[in-house]
Amino acid sequence: MASSPLPPPLSPPPTTTTTTPHHLLITSPPPNPTLKTPSIRTRLSRLCQEGQPYLARQLFDSIPKPTTVLWNTIIIGFICNGFPQEAIFMYTQMKKTVPSTKFDSYTYSATLKACAESKTLRVGKAVHCQLIRCLWNPSRIVYNSLLNMYSTCLSSSDDEIGVDLVGRVFDKLPKRNVVAYNTIVSWYVKTERYLNAVKQFKMMMKMSVRPSPVSFVNVFPALSSLSDYNNANVLYGMVLKLGSEYVDDLFAVSSAICMYSELGDLDAARKVFDNCLERNIEVWNTMIGGYVQNGSPDEGIRLFIEALKSDQIILDDVTFLSVLSAVSQLQKLELAKQLHAFVIKSFAILPVVIVNAIIVMYSRCNDTQLSFSVFDKMPERDIVSWNTIISAFVQNGLDDEGLMLVYEMQNQGFKIDSVTVTAVLSAASNLRSQAIGKQTHCYLVRHGIQFLGMDSYVIDMYSKSGLIQFAKLIFEKNLSNQDQATWNSMIAGYSQNSLMEEAFDTFRLMLEKNVTPNAVTFSSLIPACSLVGNINFGKQLHAFSIRRLLDQSVFVGTALVDMYSKSGAISYAENIFLTTPEKNSITYTTMISSYGQHGFGEKAVSLFHSMVNFGIKPDAISLVAVLSACCYSGLVDEGLELFHSMEGMYGILPSTEHYCCVADMLGRVGRVFEAYEFVKQLGDEGNKIEIWGSLLGACRLHGKFKLGEIVSQKMLEIDDIRNNASTGYRVLLSNMYAEEGDWENVDRVRKEMREKGLWKTAGCSWIEISGSVNCFVSKDKEHPKSGDIYEILEVLTMEIKNSSHQHSFISI
Repeated sequence: MASSPLPPPLSPPPTTTTTTPHHLLITSPPPNPTLKTPSIRTRLSRLCQEGQPYLARQLFDSIPKPTTVLWNTIIIGFICNGFPQEAIFMYTQMKKTVPSTKFDSYTYSATLKACAESKTLRVGKAVHCQLIRCLWNPSRIVYNSLLNMYSTCLSSSDDEIGVDLVGRVFDKLPKRNVVAYNTIVSWYVKTERYLNAVKQFKMMMKMSVRPSPVSFVNVFPALSSLSDYNNANVLYGMVLKLGSEYVDDLFAVSSAICMYSELGDLDAARKVFDNCLERNIEVWNTMIGGYVQNGSPDEGIRLFIEALKSDQIILDDVTFLSVLSAVSQLQKLELAKQLHAFVIKSFAILPVVIVNAIIVMYSRCNDTQLSFSVFDKMPERDIVSWNTIISAFVQNGLDDEGLMLVYEMQNQGFKIDSVTVTAVLSAASNLRSQAIGKQTHCYLVRHGIQFLGMDSYVIDMYSKSGLIQFAKLIFEKNLSNQDQATWNSMIAGYSQNSLMEEAFDTFRLMLEKNVTPNAVTFSSLIPACSLVGNINFGKQLHAFSIRRLLDQSVFVGTALVDMYSKSGAISYAENIFLTTPEKNSITYTTMISSYGQHGFGEKAVSLFHSMVNFGIKPDAISLVAVLSACCYSGLVDEGLELFHSMEGMYGILPSTEHYCCVADMLGRVGRVFEAYEFVKQLGDEGNKIEIWGSLLGACRLHGKFKLGEIVSQKMLEIDDIRNNASTGYRVLLSNMYAEEGDWENVDRVRKEMREKGLWKTAGCSWIEISGSVNCFVSKDKEHPKSGDIYEILEVLTMEIKNSSHQHSFISI
């Protein structure tokens, strides 16, 4: 046959006649009669085994009428050398020789394997059709190959005709061996039907089919996904019972370690690791990764150091990625620098994926300058590199710089993808920039970019930018198909924009649409209850979360503590805090703040120290909460001690909020001049309107009017005075002048406010009566019963005057 033009076979070397000496002819050994000329099949197999399938093809094409065995040999040869498409081509050529050449089980099995490796489902189905027509009684090997082909080529349980082809082939198997069971279990795990996978494994055992190590490799992920700890122990016990062949199988070991890690049982995972006599790098990587994924980065790093001491282990990219992630979790900059240096020494050329992980590591350690330095020195960058540095800038509050990098990325020919868009939308949300948000949304629409969760990001961006109506339009455009995350974004958007009724209505609609709320839903909705003064609705949400087993979530628990505290039910808040199984720094900070707001300063300080003793590192906000508690309760000495230990003990640099707390703390107890000296010694760092405003409040409280004038003059000099944030302090200054009887300065301050267009936002109060929340604003006449309310107020005022109780109301 001649399927393609190939060079003619090489001619044998020319025969030359030479005269051989007589004595050599006598002494030459006779030919060995047992040596035989290798058969064509043997020669083809040998060439393929030596990695020369194309040379084998030349030999094959020189055969006039190849037999089925020879066709099978060349097809299998191409598959074994990683050329499945060539194997499929040879199969199509073989079909042209029908009926002179017959197909057997090995032909179909090999071709189906080629289809699986090249993921050509269409050809695989054609081969399936042909073997149904031509092969009367397919062997078990053909059925197993069919199972493998469909399970490899398909990505979901249903084909386009709505039939599970893998399951159908498996059901038609006349007799199933361990290979068939392994394939169906693997298929069910791949399609996330974990319970079916476990059932098939049990059926295999019931049918007395002895499992192989691969059987356990396939079923372990199903058990971890089902959180089935009991059966996990049972099956690993079976591995131990089956002997060393199974216990020391490195694939089974890695799978068992991974299973226990995903179940959260690191002790069991470590026992499996320690019981393995010979470990390869995959086993080490799995154990290190298990520690990192379960929030034990210290243990992961210790195991990494142990791996370094082993002469038989060569670390690979996965090892370094895991340990870089561990250091990222620890957020220890010095350790990050040491690891970076070791990585540089370990690679002649750093892989791009490793450099990307280093950028993330420095970003998590809050050193964006080093992150950018690593990025800037990269000889080669991919889209992941750009997305990593952009996300690093945005996550560290450098939103403008992140947007500039997006512009530069496009200039260098990289296209924006879903990750880039997510970072840009986050930057727009952080900046509250309507223009950037709209431009990004238009870019998405113009380029037809769609990705999972896109609507939730866009809704969040518009909500934080104050364009809640735009967010509502996007949400309602595809209401019936919105996922849980999008519902949560809409509810959070309403809450952030103080549209509490809309947030509650959306939650009710979410339940009507049979969308299951999660911890994020409740943590967005519960804070709204305290804002509208509706503790009863908060209790209903609390009860709802208990029924859904969500009250144990750290996010829901923290939101409940905050809600009950702000609603005045501090005992409820305390009870929730004590019964929440998992607490993070935010939970502790919320409870500390709650104690402070209710005047329990000593409890707040005690809880802060308990938090530290439990190994939870306080952040800047935690310090603000405990300093505020000391301020409200007059615990000046304790507060000053905490302030002075911030940097040395907790590694936190004081910020404006901390300075405000100290100034207010000293001022409240009458140590006004000491507070003034404290603020003065801050220098430029203390030139913030909030710090001097705290001091001004202390001057008014204790009648230090002369010092108040000095403070107010300083406030006027600060450039920040142009912001609306200074309005309240101007009102405070005006009230101070009024109390002193200095009406000239009162008029001056009021006139300046009018000229600058500054006004104080009116205060608002709520009261719940018969399940209805009533809102009141100063001089408000919007309430339907405002006439009756003002009449009652007039009566009360007259009664107060008649009782000789004099009250002075000074307001603007």
